[in-house]
Amino acid sequence: MRIPRIYHPAPLAVGDVLDVSEDAAHHLSRVLRMTTDAPLELFDGSNQVFSARLSRVDKKTVEARVLSVRTEDRESPLHLHLGQVMSRGEKMEFTIQKSIELGVNVITPLFSARCGVKLEGERLEKKLQQWRKIAIGACEQCGRNRLAEIRPAMTLEAWCAEQHAGLKLNLYPRAEQRINTLPADDIRLLIGPEGGLSAEEIALTANYGFTDILLGPRVLRTETTAITAITALQVRFGDLG
Repeated sequence: MRIPRIYHPAPLAVGDVLDVSEDAAHHLSRVLRMTTDAPLELFDGSNQVFSARLSRVDKKTVEARVLSVRTEDRESPLHLHLGQVMSRGEKMEFTIQKSIELGVNVITPLFSARCGVKLEGERLEKKLQQWRKIAIGACEQCGRNRLAEIRPAMTLEAWCAEQHAGLKLNLYPRAEQRINTLPADDIRLLIGPEGGLSAEEIALTANYGFTDILLGPRVLRTETTAITAITALQVRFGDLG
C-alpha cells in the first residue's frame, strides 16, 4: 500500500507531535481507515519530506509524530506562471489540478471580456479556497514538496501589466511562432476563455510584450490548451521527456 502524503500548513521538525488538518483527518481515518502506528509522509512546502506515524486516531482527532526528514526536490527547472481566464465548473478545477501535476508554480485566475464565469465578493473567495484545496491535493498526489500558489483573481489587463523579466506567451490559433523556436526558463503563459480573447485583448497582450504562440493546426478547448501547452513547455525547457 502506498504511504499517504499529507500537506501540513505550518513548519515541521523531527520530534513534533501534531494534529493533522480536519480534511486530512477525515481522509486518513474515514476513507483510508488508518489506525494508530500507521506510517504517513508529511510536507510543509519547504521541499522536505517528513516521515511520521499516527500516534492517535479517534473520532475527533488524528495525531501524528514526526520521526525523520529528508530533502526531495521534484521541482522542474522551468518556472511556469499560468494566467488562466476562468472557465465554468469542473473545467477550471481540472486545469488547476493537472497544471500543478505538470509542474506549474503559480496560477492566477483571470477575468476577460468573454469570461463565462461571474464571481465576486464572498462567492469568489469561496471558489479561491476551493481551488487552493485542489492545489494541495494535486501536490499530495504527484509528490511535489513545494506548494503551488493560487493567487487572487484579477483582470486580464492587470495581470498582463505586471512586471516580468522572463518570456511571456499567449496561445493564439493564428500565431506564426511555435514553442520549439523559443529559449526560456521563466515563463508567463496566458490561456484565454472558451470563446477566445477579443481582438482588443489580443492587441493588449502584444502591447505588454506577450509573444503569440501556435500549438498546432487544431483549435483546442481551453482546458485542453492549458495542459497541452504546459506539457510542451516542460518537454522543451523542463523535466519531461
